[in-house]
Amino acid sequence: MLGLAGGQAQAGYIPAAFFLHFAGQHHRGQAAVDRHLEYFRATGMDFVKIQYEHPFPKFPMVRRPEDWASVPAPGREHFADPLDVVAGLVKAAKKEAVVIVTLYSALMHAVHATSEEIVRDHLARDPAATAKGLVAIAKSNLLFVEECAKRGLDGFYMSTQGGEAGRFGDPAVFSSYIKPSDLLVMNEIQRTFPFNILHVCDYHSPYDDLAPYRGYPGHIVNCGTRLRSRSLAPKEIAALFGRPFMGGMDRHGVLVTGTRDQIRAEARAVCAEAPALFALGADCTVPPDVPWENLKAAIDAAHGGR
Repeated sequence: MLGLAGGQAQAGYIPAAFFLHFAGQHHRGQAAVDRHLEYFRATGMDFVKIQYEHPFPKFPMVRRPEDWASVPAPGREHFADPLDVVAGLVKAAKKEAVVIVTLYSALMHAVHATSEEIVRDHLARDPAATAKGLVAIAKSNLLFVEECAKRGLDGFYMSTQGGEAGRFGDPAVFSSYIKPSDLLVMNEIQRTFPFNILHVCDYHSPYDDLAPYRGYPGHIVNCGTRLRSRSLAPKEIAALFGRPFMGGMDRHGVLVTGTRDQIRAEARAVCAEAPALFALGADCTVPPDVPWENLKAAIDAAHGGR
């Protein structure tokens, strides 16, 4: 595993990391750098993952599908604040661990800039027209990617949505109009950076099948283990994607509700049944108020080996 915190890991060592959002006063500048470092060192996790807290500006001009062709996708200047955080954390932490940053997909930015209802309606009525906006947003994301490379970032936590069960009705909406904007950015990231995590996000709703994401790039895949109709074992997910799996713990489960002993026991149980190439984590970001000591308990259990 590239760049484990603390140098070379002993035999049986399992990397581990959990991600959360910090309060608004820690979204910008040195305050953001300091909070990320404090969290990284307090939990003993193996990656520094920078939370992306800089949404696209609103697109009030988007009222019809054809309006997406002229959305004012941000230029490089829009990313100045998150790039300052990237530069600060690369400088402060790269000697200790891999430093990556969250990248939201074009679809996710489109929803933030308008609304779920608008995006869903427009993709249903005229997906080809709406997809022009997704491509414009993806090209804006590429500017951020280019600037991160200049600052020495190790990679990205590439978050994607769109293939959830029933979200857009016709599955072809995802495969034909959402996926291309994802791959436009993610393929470039995979060519440029040495350590990338594909995150199939189930924050919006669950999936019937993860197979539509199988061809997505990423050195590691992170996703939930629960589909709408059944659960998947970590070994099944690793086999499906043909790469290491990161996850295994429910972001709303024992990490939040359990004692430290219960957390350690579940973490050990997950690790014992995990594929050979595995990193312990949650299915998505954990609640922001979860005690950091809870996360450290799980991470310490993973670091103890199988």
